[in-house]
Amino acid sequence: MRVSAGELEFDWIGDWAQLPSSEMVARGWSHHGMAFSNEGQIVTFHPTESLVVILTTEGELVRSFEIPVIEAHGMTLSTLGLNQSIWIADNGRKRHPGHEYEYLPDPLQSKVVRVSMDGLVEMELFEPSVPALQGGIFSPTSVIAFDENLRGNGDIWVADGYGKSLVHRYNSNGDYLRSIDGTRGSGRFDCPHSLWIDTRSGTPELLVADRANGRVQAFDMEGDYIRTIGSDYFDRPTVFASYGDNLLVGELNARITVVGPNDELIGYIGDNTPVSEEAAWPNEPDSSGIPKRTSRLKEGLFNSPHGITSDSDGNIYVTEWLIGGRYTKLALVE
Repeated sequence: MRVSAGELEFDWIGDWAQLPSSEMVARGWSHHGMAFSNEGQIVTFHPTESLVVILTTEGELVRSFEIPVIEAHGMTLSTLGLNQSIWIADNGRKRHPGHEYEYLPDPLQSKVVRVSMDGLVEMELFEPSVPALQGGIFSPTSVIAFDENLRGNGDIWVADGYGKSLVHRYNSNGDYLRSIDGTRGSGRFDCPHSLWIDTRSGTPELLVADRANGRVQAFDMEGDYIRTIGSDYFDRPTVFASYGDNLLVGELNARITVVGPNDELIGYIGDNTPVSEEAAWPNEPDSSGIPKRTSRLKEGLFNSPHGITSDSDGNIYVTEWLIGGRYTKLALVE
């Protein structure tokens, strides 16, 4: 199956990933991110277990290791000197198949954590303990560091996407600096689901996927508003990846959006937005109304993109939010 956006063309390669604990894969409601490492490997999460999974670009399992999280959600890689680490947003609860896919535990156990490429904990961050932020829940969905390789100062940005819809800034030591909420931009955030540091212009910008508002807000690296992107062409922007002069935006409502260097829409890949209106999407109900893995998955069409990355050869990798997950490779056609 071949898919395209603008002049970009890809071969759709389904069932791409060889995952460990394969008997457990089908039970987990995945909620995971993806990244491309300095070693040329794909880093992602297991749908069911608290595991980081490292794969070759052909989908072969290299290794996996446990991580101290409840629900591995957003993922970015951090380069510190010669070493890479993994930043993980743990939104603090996971849908449990033994409880009709209700969220457990309650109360939440949320945090962000940086681990080595072997799973050693290097840093943990929690909600800032300032009076103005107390009350309600903290449920982070994304974390990214402004590293030296981005000409940065090491600041860490955390999106409380499932909690108070704020984005927090910490310094490299984990000390809280400030929070932004979008009101000094194009409007109050509503589920700031993912963060990205965009360096395509030569001046780093912090991008916030303001998902429920159907837009991306751009800020400078002090957290001051610059502009809004895609209000006229995004549906539910969820996750980012760089792609040469372009930007890839995974949209939960069933497509990958390619954005050009001037914020222009290049096109959609695998656009399947009507599926999000189906009963119990991203899954489907069984005879008792309990979610089960959907039978609506189709080659060439997305269901619920939630993680995305690209490799040095221009291939794209996508994970989707559904029971059992779905891992797809889009192989660039030269």
